Amino acid sequence: MAGVIVGDDPKTLVSTEWLAAHLDDPDLRIIDASYYLADMGRDARAEYAAGHIPGARFFDIDEIADGRSTLPHMVAPVEKFMSRMRAMGVGDGHQVVVYDGMGMFSAPRVWWNFRLMGKTDVAVLDGGLPKWLDEGRAMEDMPPIVRDRHMTVQRQAHLVKDVTQVASASKLGDWQIVDARSPARFRGEEPEARPELRSGRIPNSKNVHYATLFNADGTMKEGAALRAAFEAGGVDMDKRIITTCGSGVTAAILMLGLTRLGHMDVSLYDGSWSEWGQFEQLKVETG
Repeated sequence: MAGVIVGDDPKTLVSTEWLAAHLDDPDLRIIDASYYLADMGRDARAEYAAGHIPGARFFDIDEIADGRSTLPHMVAPVEKFMSRMRAMGVGDGHQVVVYDGMGMFSAPRVWWNFRLMGKTDVAVLDGGLPKWLDEGRAMEDMPPIVRDRHMTVQRQAHLVKDVTQVASASKLGDWQIVDARSPARFRGEEPEARPELRSGRIPNSKNVHYATLFNADGTMKEGAALRAAFEAGGVDMDKRIITTCGSGVTAAILMLGLTRLGHMDVSLYDGSWSEWGQFEQLKVETG
């Protein structure tokens, strides 16, 4: 366990105040990583075009993904990630800040994506765009001026798990599996949004709904309050953890919270329930 992080930290989470103070830094790159589920009735790209934090570039989670996979927004191959970031003018030596239009929903997924590629100078905007707007801060509707910047990538394979590794962890119990979905979905009492999926959870997994990590204003809890959210779900903070959710998005919120608590032995199950829930040979628990 490393030390607990509180307050602004350019490798995990920064406040709206921090971002406003650094907005003109030449090596700052801001990314709008907004992503919405179909039933939310929102268009992330159109909202970005209508208004975004000055200088922000749009990161399309469904496009900067592995196009060979039938699963939603699986992490992109290294070469594709690098080429997309260069096209966005994001590269070596940049401090990246990621935000989204929900507050903190999809931005941590992109934070994790950068870390998977070996880039650690990346933070999520605490409270996201809603907090930025509530405070009356600057917005623009102009696309940013993009200058090509080389990006060096060193993929950190330990930060991601596949279905075989998760099945082993479920059976052996050598990793804790922590599910970020709602309690009703975790118990199998609520149907999944994707009709082809069974309801329920990965056997021997624990439930920490991602929303329990937030304060009333949408910012992330800190210190003892953040730790208590995990302990309420029965998580042993001294053991290795695999985070999971519906499709690998909100699982990254749990990873961000755990990283803030100094828990570095954490991986994300990229396929999550969109993979596990469709294969009959994989066992499911309910109740």
